[in-house]
Amino acid sequence: MDLKLDKRIVMTLDAGGTNFRFSAIRGGEPVTETIAMPSNGDNLDQCLTNIVEGFARIRDLCPELPAAISFAFPGPADYPKGIIGDLGNLPGFRGGIALGPMLEDRFSVPAFINNDGDLFVYGEAISGFLPYVNGLLEKAGSQKRFKNLFGVTLGTGFGGGIVLDGDLLAGDNSISGEAWLLRNKLDPGMNAEEGASIRAVRRVYAEKAGISFHDAPEPKDICEIGLGNTPGNKSAAQEAFRRMGEVVGDAMGNALTLVDGLAVIGGGISAAWPLFLPAIVEELNSSYTGPDGRKFRRLASKAFNLEDPGQLEAFLAGETREITIPGSRKRMAYDPLQRIGVGISRLGTTEAVAIGACAFALNKLDSKF
Repeated sequence: MDLKLDKRIVMTLDAGGTNFRFSAIRGGEPVTETIAMPSNGDNLDQCLTNIVEGFARIRDLCPELPAAISFAFPGPADYPKGIIGDLGNLPGFRGGIALGPMLEDRFSVPAFINNDGDLFVYGEAISGFLPYVNGLLEKAGSQKRFKNLFGVTLGTGFGGGIVLDGDLLAGDNSISGEAWLLRNKLDPGMNAEEGASIRAVRRVYAEKAGISFHDAPEPKDICEIGLGNTPGNKSAAQEAFRRMGEVVGDAMGNALTLVDGLAVIGGGISAAWPLFLPAIVEELNSSYTGPDGRKFRRLASKAFNLEDPGQLEAFLAGETREITIPGSRKRMAYDPLQRIGVGISRLGTTEAVAIGACAFALNKLDSKF
């Protein structure tokens, strides 16, 4: 869909554990300022009051009445019904809270809620990484185009989402793309999030630097140490991100085996990509060993780091050749290089989630839910 041509306004919410940030979007662009309200996540009544007040203040700033409310909110949840379950970072939500229906009653517009990882990937599929890569392929004269996108977010947790041929894959229980529950390659008794999150980077840095976890710096600082821009244990910093890359690469490999598409990475830690993206792509291009000792590829497709100029050039070029159609003189183009590309968000995580939320609502409105 082309959001820029749609003049309907959608009110959105960026729901964090500490603060809620409200805004409104039309044509893929904000039409109001952002209003912040405390989440008060341990007090359900105050939390709901703040949500209503935040949207009310945004509605008053809109140049015309909004067509819908759409935003990301943590799970577990029955997203299609707008019911929020027992949340970890907002402990006031317990027993099933009908947040979507409450907002519909209060504002007299449809309200849509979804997972932030899903909406991030949806936004990148509509206006970010997916059209960016396809645009580069077109400019390079390649006939190759991608329609599928798997994405992950790296931060406090390890989120994920899947878009197949333009459609967001929600799942029968509203829990598809739950990357955090994939197995941790380096510690198979744990889930992938324990190797692919802020705490994972800090934990490995502390271990390798010989300090306590409490004394370990935040990933932003560890990144600067690893890049040599800040004093510290450089080798420990580099190993912390390399290990994270290996875990993320393994998890992404499991997903991409089924999805067969591009892969995009966002979240607060994604800015450290020079330290972990090579390890992700190395893992994706690794091999399995059969009982007879024969090696074969982890993925059927070759993975390329699209942030690396050389790999990007090879990805765009492919291996295009002309072949003759048997029994005729006709010739046709053939590119036998099965490939996928991995890169960093082109929108930024917050913007991608907002665009995904807006597009999700407009699509639902057009399909009459």
